[in-house]
Amino acid sequence: MSSPESAREHPRDREAGETALDVSTGRVGRVMGHVGPRYQLRPLNGGQEWEADPDSLKAAYQSDALSAAVVTANTSQRIRERM
Repeated sequence: MSSPESAREHPRDREAGETALDVSTGRVGRVMGHVGPRYQLRPLNGGQEWEADPDSLKAAYQSDALSAAVVTANTSQRIRERM
């Protein structure tokens, strides 16, 4: 008889749409899905996806997401100032 744990493909199963912190890069993103053993994440405000190992992902706190939003806003402002 199989348990729900044995049916999981990843040791730390993440759902599409979940916000996660990739501790290996310090980036916060939305889980888009997975192919094989790795997850695909996209920055919260859009952008290019990146792959992450399931062992390097943890649920993001609201403060993690806010920090990522501040970095995005600061970068956007710097780009506008250069124009």
